[in-house]
Amino acid sequence: MKQGNKLPFSAVLLVIVAVAFWLLWDYIQQPSLPSDFASGNGRIEAVQVDISTKIAGRVQKVIASEGDLVQPQQALARINTDQLQAQLLRAEADVAAGESLIASAKASIAQAKAQQLLAKQELSRASDLIKKSAISKETYDTRVSALAVADASVEAADAMLISRQRNVDALKAGVHEIQTQIEDATLVSPSIGRVLYRLAEPGEVLGSGGKVLTIINLADVYMEIFLPSSQVHRIAIGAEARVKLDILDYPIPATVSFVSPESQFTPKQVETQSERDKLMFRVKVRIPQELVLSHIEQVKTGVRGVAYVRLAPTDNESPSEWPEYLQNFPPALNLSEKSGN
Repeated sequence: MKQGNKLPFSAVLLVIVAVAFWLLWDYIQQPSLPSDFASGNGRIEAVQVDISTKIAGRVQKVIASEGDLVQPQQALARINTDQLQAQLLRAEADVAAGESLIASAKASIAQAKAQQLLAKQELSRASDLIKKSAISKETYDTRVSALAVADASVEAADAMLISRQRNVDALKAGVHEIQTQIEDATLVSPSIGRVLYRLAEPGEVLGSGGKVLTIINLADVYMEIFLPSSQVHRIAIGAEARVKLDILDYPIPATVSFVSPESQFTPKQVETQSERDKLMFRVKVRIPQELVLSHIEQVKTGVRGVAYVRLAPTDNESPSEWPEYLQNFPPALNLSEKSGN
């Protein structure tokens, strides 16, 4: 039986040794980092945002496609609003009917006030006549009673007007609610981003909260790294940082935007110094938004690299300069003054 060609074991071993030697040599050749700097491996990340429906309905149109770059408040999809439009017409008709009742209530007030004025005039004449004994006490009492009835009629008409005005306010609130639902039927992007997934198609019926799209929020691009407790206590929010991606030959300026108050990797029993050294804390290094926006077409999440953070100096040391390989920003970044080289 004919045997296939096989690479001799010695040759395989030689390749392994060569690769290991090359990796070791590459590691040795890397410049050392000053003691007041820390570094950690990570990858470029951004927050994922689900574009969901607020009301239940049938998907009428999905405007955005996977991979599209979308701007803030850009329409991404629409939910059918035929039923809501019909409800809006009915609600607006109810408002018009309520406003006509308000006009009727105002007319009733005018009529009641006219009767009130007449009752006052008749009572005034009756007061003069009774002093001259020209009318009976019964007639005078009738005039007093008529004025009291007129006053009550005015108060009742005023109350009716207020009631009808409040009713119209409630009807208008209903109109506003329906209009808001119609506006919410157009799903918009909350920020600049890129469509990651398209989860629904026209014709599908979704419930409230149904997901239509998922976008990556490119307004907040960052890298997360994990650093030991011996370094984290010297990191402040807003501290200078650099991000060095594997695919780029130059650093990217950044700042520390978050330091976790809790350790991420905690041994079951922290008793010895070596065990305490294993405590790691999550640190978020954020790339400036203006830099991201100026290179928005090149921004990709998931790219791996290393983040470097400046530590607060101790009492016995002065701040070190950034290593040269972390200072050479290309002219395209144009953030040398902001990065504090």
